[in-house]
Amino acid sequence: MFGPSYYSLSQTIWSSDEQGHGPIILGVSFWLLYQKRMAFAALPRRSMLLLPGMLMFVGVVACAVGRSQSIWMLEIGAQILVLSSLLLFYFGFAGVKLAWFPLLFMIFMIPWPGDWVSVVTSPLKSAVSAVASNMLYQLGYPVGRSGVILTVGPYQLLVADACAGLNSMFTLEALGLLYMNIMRYTSVARNACLALLIVPISFTANVVRVMILVLVTYHFGDAAGQGFVHGFAGMVLFTVALLLILGVDKLVGLFVPAERSP
Repeated sequence: MFGPSYYSLSQTIWSSDEQGHGPIILGVSFWLLYQKRMAFAALPRRSMLLLPGMLMFVGVVACAVGRSQSIWMLEIGAQILVLSSLLLFYFGFAGVKLAWFPLLFMIFMIPWPGDWVSVVTSPLKSAVSAVASNMLYQLGYPVGRSGVILTVGPYQLLVADACAGLNSMFTLEALGLLYMNIMRYTSVARNACLALLIVPISFTANVVRVMILVLVTYHFGDAAGQGFVHGFAGMVLFTVALLLILGVDKLVGLFVPAERSP
């Protein structure tokens, strides 16, 4: 049912920097569901009809409307409703409870409307640009800023949505939630604390990415900053974020004990 949707995404927004995390989120979600295959097989069959039927109807209508009107949020978001209805039909609420995290994780692959993203992205880009330029200036670099345009030496750099926007925040938030799921912490306080701290961690990682691009451009020229290093800075973003998550997790562990489920 969603094969044409995935193909359309791969030919359009999944090939962009802003939404390049989409196929990764999809693959990880299916991997998480596959990891629970033995637990699903052990569940008793408790078929439901009314609620899953209603969810399936809403999901199919949302997918049809989204695909015909090019509304990605409806078309891709519908798969969560369809999967939930199938789980309810075969296993009841126990199936949905078992698969709650993969279903939640799929939210991060939904392309949100551009107007919504722009409202949040603009102040984020301004804040990241301001912090990055101030830190570089304090380090002695000739950096100036006008909105989201940074001037360093003879070069001007525009801080784009992919470098400091809402989508990168979403991707890093997904990375943090995946880390917590793998660690299997049962402490609500520890999970809530880590989930909240992922937001400033994501902001810090974006600042580091922008600073690296500015420094590479200043020392090696515009061609280096916009070439391979620009794409490699995306990997640096996730590496820095993961290291910060690990460090913050260890720090939180000093105050909240690590209780893990088997």
